[in-house]
Amino acid sequence: MIHIALTTGEPAGIGPEISQKAAQEFLEQHPDVFIHLVADQSLLTPQSHDRLLVQHCDLGTKVVPGQLNVLNAPYVLNTLDIAINGCLSGEYQAMVTAPVQKSVISDSGVKFSGHTEYLAEKCNAELVVMMLCGKPIFESKLLPDQLRVALTTTHIPLQKVSASITAELIENTIEIVWQDLKSKFGIKDPSIYVTGLNPHAGESGHMGLEERDVIAPAIERMKKKNYRVSGPFPGDTIFSPENLKNADVILAMYHDQGLAPFKFATFGEGVNVTLGLPIIRTSVDHGTALGIAGKGQADSNSMLAALNMAYQMVKAKGS
Repeated sequence: MIHIALTTGEPAGIGPEISQKAAQEFLEQHPDVFIHLVADQSLLTPQSHDRLLVQHCDLGTKVVPGQLNVLNAPYVLNTLDIAINGCLSGEYQAMVTAPVQKSVISDSGVKFSGHTEYLAEKCNAELVVMMLCGKPIFESKLLPDQLRVALTTTHIPLQKVSASITAELIENTIEIVWQDLKSKFGIKDPSIYVTGLNPHAGESGHMGLEERDVIAPAIERMKKKNYRVSGPFPGDTIFSPENLKNADVILAMYHDQGLAPFKFATFGEGVNVTLGLPIIRTSVDHGTALGIAGKGQADSNSMLAALNMAYQMVKAKGS
């Protein structure tokens, strides 16, 4: 049997609702899985599925849907720690996370820029990579069945991106993406297409030098190591049908360069996967949606997709 930990995220958001709804639907489709909801029991509605278990974790204070409370920030981090430790010990084969509110955790005095960075620290991973995966919501022969976009840099201000992009970072990111696509996704020889940073990929240095001095040389070095990597491509044309047909993953230089087109094509079906960890972790591709919390309006499709992705990765890793 496969055991998956599901952290329910910010208690005042839609996380508890979509976690429970998606988990019950998922379990009806997969008889070989137990799901462990990591949450305060009071946030969940009574349910009778015998493979949906609750790992109780005490709230800091009572929750009002839609209203953040800094006193519950330690609770949110505690749910993550329970799932991480369970994955590292082998109790769980994967963890799936509902959205958290970065601002309220930071307001509690804990430096927190996101799940990805927190998981890296807790798992002692020197470098991790954020990758989004999703099935396009448009029916078109021009789009692949599965779109994947990985990021070289993640949650940093745009003005810091250029200085953060080094040849070492690009090469290490390519290696992590390539290794995890092989070991966790079962792709035998992954093809990675890499964007440039500047308009027109720098246009031979006339619109920026990062491509010429950093990105292209890093790609060439990885090619010599027999990685199937191509680029740098202009950010505005890399998502062409021809490129998407040939690439297993697009590696973007910064957050919005990769995720704006990805979310346009897959919104509601996307999954966030953290690569480079010793554990399997997936998540939804949206936020806490405080405005509709507690109103029964939340869509659980992304959470269901995240559970299915974690399940497929566990299966691929074990095969």
